[in-house]
Amino acid sequence: MKLIREEVENVEVITEGKGSAKRMYIEGTFLQGDIKNRNGRMYPISTLAKEVGRYNEAYTSKGRALGELGHPDGPTINLDRVSHKIVKLEQRGSNIYGKAQLLSTPMGKIASSLLDEGVKLGVSSRGVGSLKMNNEGINVVGEDFMLATAADIVADPSAPDAFVDGIMEGKEWVWEGGILRERFCNDTRKRINTLVDQKALEENKLQLWGDFLSNL
Repeated sequence: MKLIREEVENVEVITEGKGSAKRMYIEGTFLQGDIKNRNGRMYPISTLAKEVGRYNEAYTSKGRALGELGHPDGPTINLDRVSHKIVKLEQRGSNIYGKAQLLSTPMGKIASSLLDEGVKLGVSSRGVGSLKMNNEGINVVGEDFMLATAADIVADPSAPDAFVDGIMEGKEWVWEGGILRERFCNDTRKRINTLVDQKALEENKLQLWGDFLSNL
């Protein structure tokens, strides 16, 4: 059994309601079946359909289908990093379509603010299962596949740029809920200024973003 993650970038952001009743959602294809993905793996739709049925019964229907912001290291859900709740997960052809509501947790507020700033976010499924290579050299995910979550929220390459801009401009999401202490923000700002002087900011933005996530 291996930890298996798959990213899907093309998800839509939907806002429902107004004022205090405003809710932000991400929706789209969360899992793809019967096709070789860019990681060289293929999920039989029969395997996905079976597991999604179990996941919906055990988690989605009970309001317990949670996901995190970032790339967790293991298959467990870390409650202090939860950013959203999956409210719909259903088969559409050979794909699994999902819808997730962003929550008013510290991580959910960061994700919402990033989206408000125009950062494109995607989703990454996370599960465990066995792999067996077929005659075509494709790693086929086994019937023992189990979802940890149908969707963590992950960033595309624009996120590090938004983070650096946020630090330098004092954006509220950087400080949300006291997650980042003032010292960390000040130290990061000094690192950015040093990198600018060294003309090395562009190649180090990803590292700055990674340090930000690890300090949440």
